[in-house]
Amino acid sequence: MPFVFSPAGFPTDLPASLWLPLAALAGVVLDRLLGEATRWHPLVGFGKLASAIERSLNGGGIRRAKGVCAWALAVLPLTALAAWARGALPFGWLLDVILLYFALGGRSLAEHAERVASDLRAGNLSAAREHVGWIVSRNTAELDESGVAKACVESTLENGNDAVFGALFWFALFGGAGVVLFRLSNTLDAMWGYKTERFLRFGWAAARIDDLLNYVPARLTALSYALFGETKRALACWRRQAPVWESPNAGPVMSAGAGSLGLALGGPAIYHGHVEERPVLGEGRPARGEDIPRALSLVRRSIGLWLAVFLVIGVCGA
Repeated sequence: MPFVFSPAGFPTDLPASLWLPLAALAGVVLDRLLGEATRWHPLVGFGKLASAIERSLNGGGIRRAKGVCAWALAVLPLTALAAWARGALPFGWLLDVILLYFALGGRSLAEHAERVASDLRAGNLSAAREHVGWIVSRNTAELDESGVAKACVESTLENGNDAVFGALFWFALFGGAGVVLFRLSNTLDAMWGYKTERFLRFGWAAARIDDLLNYVPARLTALSYALFGETKRALACWRRQAPVWESPNAGPVMSAGAGSLGLALGGPAIYHGHVEERPVLGEGRPARGEDIPRALSLVRRSIGLWLAVFLVIGVCGA
């Protein structure tokens, strides 16, 4: 476990317990400085592999069983390879940092959200609708300014968990192998986890496994959001509203985040041409453009909290 053992090649003059905070900090800094790789990103190749597996197996009967096999074929060999490399290569710790960097999407999330906020500040609603459509799956063509801001804040809060905190959690438990397991599972859920005729049964395993892997990180993320805003309101919204939200993990994250910010999120939204009546999340006024930087600040302060906790754990174990 990274809390106790350092991977191969970690400097021997440093306590092994400091590997976790140093490696996590290095991954976060790389993501902050470099952002998402625009060429040769491993997830692009993985997406092609996953598509080929899906085309080969998704047909005929027993689609749930085929979906389980497809998930295992796509995820487990690469996770095992990362676990083996961590101990076998001369600088296994460096590989773990690189894997964490590729799994994190904090800067990409911030860039997308800041673009929407900039559009709204400039009064360019048409551009804001287009750019928020890059990060949400709902129909954005007819959203007003508040609707755009609400969609962007919701995406920022939810993807803070998916793009940052889930990866950090599994990295803390199992190093690079944990990151690979989490990120590949999350990617398959994004590719296969739809309730359509094609994926309803085949994608069932990918969706359920992603829910399972995100269960604890999502609740730690929700708690982090609550601590950096209106804590009492955030916890109350989490308790009341999360159980009625369709996603078992997005519900706690977004209700706590909305309550912490003092905003009313959720509500009706148009998906694929149909109005979906979603419960209200949070409590307070409707979202505005200036709330997007507030949501990003909530994510960033929570990242700082997680890194500080990792450091305390490392120092105490030294």
